[in-house]
Amino acid sequence: MSSLFRKKSITDLLAQSQQKSLARTMGAFDLTLLGIGAIVGTGIFVLTGVVAAETAGPALILSFILSGIACALAAFCYAEFASSVPISGSVYTYTYATLGELFAFLIGWDLMLEYLLATSAVATGWSAYFQSLIAGFGVELPAVITSAPGAGKGGFIDLPAVIIILLITALLSKGIKESTRVNNIMVFVKLAVIVLFIVAGVWYVKPDNWSPFVPFGFDGIVTGAATVFFAYIGFDAVATAAEEVKRPQRDVPIGIIASLTVCTVLYIIVSLILTGMVPYTELNVADPVSFALQFVGQNSLAGLISVGAIAGITTVLLVMMYAQVRISFAMSRDGLLPKRLSKVHPSFKTPFQNTWITGFVAAAIAGFVDLTTLAHLVNMGTLAAFTLISIAVIVLRKTHPNLERAFKVPFVPVFPAISALFCIYLMVSLPAITWISFFIWIGIGTVIYFVYARKNSKLGRLEK
Repeated sequence: MSSLFRKKSITDLLAQSQQKSLARTMGAFDLTLLGIGAIVGTGIFVLTGVVAAETAGPALILSFILSGIACALAAFCYAEFASSVPISGSVYTYTYATLGELFAFLIGWDLMLEYLLATSAVATGWSAYFQSLIAGFGVELPAVITSAPGAGKGGFIDLPAVIIILLITALLSKGIKESTRVNNIMVFVKLAVIVLFIVAGVWYVKPDNWSPFVPFGFDGIVTGAATVFFAYIGFDAVATAAEEVKRPQRDVPIGIIASLTVCTVLYIIVSLILTGMVPYTELNVADPVSFALQFVGQNSLAGLISVGAIAGITTVLLVMMYAQVRISFAMSRDGLLPKRLSKVHPSFKTPFQNTWITGFVAAAIAGFVDLTTLAHLVNMGTLAAFTLISIAVIVLRKTHPNLERAFKVPFVPVFPAISALFCIYLMVSLPAITWISFFIWIGIGTVIYFVYARKNSKLGRLEK
């Protein structure tokens, strides 16, 4: 039984972080934009309307604040770990060093599903916005190639979703420097578009639209918070980049906290203006930000918003897939997944094979699977990861009190404990089918651990 909870040495992890298997090209600014690229996308351009109409009403702003608080507490925990152990793998690596191999494998397995489904789900959203944009120019793609089977639209494959994933895969396989440059440009585009919406929309706000402010009660606010949590997914992807950062102890905490702060402020302002411009009952649409501008007669600006939405969703795709590859890379390097997933390309200095394997799988899911039922699994996976990292910070403080930390979570163990409880509270608010699906996935991961990972673990072989 003790082998299930064997831990990686912090000393070994620090030594591993000094190796240069991956190119170190990013700074704090790049990381902040990487975080914004991951966070601002589907949440602000899609989820805001649905949650306002069905769950929270104008109190959507409180749902975002509640989720933001939960994320901020978890972000502090990520920042402390990233400043102490700057290595790829994020919460998987941190769990390996504090709670043991079995927990580490299962949370890594959980994160792989989270990022894979997030990539596929976001690609489906990208496809919808892309089709809407070209329809404005009179171009209509055949229904058979614009939606997955089972989506109820008569489609055989969602071809635009497949193509954008393969393009992102090609970009990521060539190098993080090139990927970061594209991400930074697109982040500036979508931030400009969001600011444009705020400046244009504020003049059309009618305070009467905020009444009743809490139409679905406090339960609606909490359920809304659990749902819009999807909007915050991605800042933890900054931690997966630690091994490719020039000064990780300093830059990773800055990137995590700065990106989360900027995005939370944007979400609050946009949700306030959105529900002020349009009665919340009218917002159950796939493109609420564009719809709000059309609602008040600003049709030309609505077209620009669609361009910004496509740019925004593209950056989310890029960062989600990047994080997925870095998690599986770290697990493979530890022997818990096949070796080919951690093989680094001699010229590009990227996990080349891993990137393309991930890209093909994500493209297949986006092209042929209706993701409606699976979308909540992404939230469940993230909340589980945030819970574990909150616990892991408390454990690390006890087991390694003298470890050098460039950033420290304040009020340990109180803040991490509140973070864990907050995340569990939001998990309980998710539908029962989500819990059932989550346990099935964890069950599959447990079988794989005992059949393959436990036997091939590098740490296990060193102990023999």
